[in-house]
Amino acid sequence: MKPRSKRYIESSKAVEESREYEVKEAVSIVKAFKSAKFDETVDIVMKLGVDPKHSDQLVRGSFSLPKGIGKEVRVVVFASGDDKIEAAREAGAVEAGSDDLLKKVEGGWLDFDVAISTPEMMGKVGKLGRVLGPQGKMPSPKSGTVTNDILSAVREFKEGKIEYRTDSGGNVHVPVGKVSFPAEDLVENIGSFIKHIVSNRPPAAKGVFVQKISISSSMGPGVRVALAA
Repeated sequence: MKPRSKRYIESSKAVEESREYEVKEAVSIVKAFKSAKFDETVDIVMKLGVDPKHSDQLVRGSFSLPKGIGKEVRVVVFASGDDKIEAAREAGAVEAGSDDLLKKVEGGWLDFDVAISTPEMMGKVGKLGRVLGPQGKMPSPKSGTVTNDILSAVREFKEGKIEYRTDSGGNVHVPVGKVSFPAEDLVENIGSFIKHIVSNRPPAAKGVFVQKISISSSMGPGVRVALAA
């Protein structure tokens, strides 16, 4: 195991490992950690009582954080037709195209955060599954990244819409802002995301759905968060 930094160890002293904090207090603790030399991202991890091996228990989708995520989101669009490609670029996509973009990504170019595709392009984009899948960048109707409304999709993701899906351990892990955000903005983003996940419980999930919630900064320890009744 990689040894912890002095800053991490010092920050850990402010956290009671077994305690669950209200969101507002958890955010205050994270913001009080000794800062790094950059504006750290604040992440949330939710351990869910699901078995991702079963498709009917997979938790996946997209969500627009009310206060954004505080970073420039690089979006690419797979589309055919000059009108759709031009609309994507006007909306702020860093790249847009059809066969040319497919070949570029297939060649190893992955310098983007979100990939959006029109439905008619998915037959070709699907062949990039081995490249985009492990990166979590494969377009999907469930996450809102397969659509004909290119203009809206690009703008929403650039303004703070995030994609999420359970990993092999049943965890959902997403960014919810930056340490520099006002505390109330982080509280609103975190609370809204938790409510969103709770409201999207798969019918096939049994027992306790949300088992554990934790927030942390990029370089800091996790702080457990209590699920509001």
